[in-house]
Amino acid sequence: MKVKRLIRMALCTAIALTIFMIEARIPALAPIPGMKLGLANIVTVWALFTLGPVDAAMILISRILLGSLFSGSMMSLLYSLSGGVLCFLLSLLLRRLVTEKQIWVVSILGAMAHNVGQLLAATAVMESWTVWYYAPVLMISGTLTGAFTGTAAQVLYLRLKKLRAIGREKP
Repeated sequence: MKVKRLIRMALCTAIALTIFMIEARIPALAPIPGMKLGLANIVTVWALFTLGPVDAAMILISRILLGSLFSGSMMSLLYSLSGGVLCFLLSLLLRRLVTEKQIWVVSILGAMAHNVGQLLAATAVMESWTVWYYAPVLMISGTLTGAFTGTAAQVLYLRLKKLRAIGREKP
């Protein structure tokens, strides 16, 4: 792995992990268990569109593993990993179908896939399908939070792309 690439991935992981840890300290926006903005996903979505799928996957997995370890919540590892992987796989498929002005759509559908992954994990843990009654609430919250994080990732992507283009201009 080239040093520059490794440093870029480490920085992205550190940023995502920091955002994750700060967000974990913010009180819940609604009295709905497990509902949060998922701000660290801004880094993952940006990385998927900028750095590519392999680097984005490594950043995501590293953030999930370290976040679960640092937060002391190993049970969240199961839910985060199942949701994160399903979200990533869907985002990977959608990546080739959308333009850079539709990144927010990938984030919304990815957030919904993340919730499906979490519900599948909860079904396995609880050995019951009753958790799926919670699906409509999670889909609505996933749509709203996915739109927010997706718009933020899209703005970040477009602005950094513009900065890179400006940096390449010759005086």
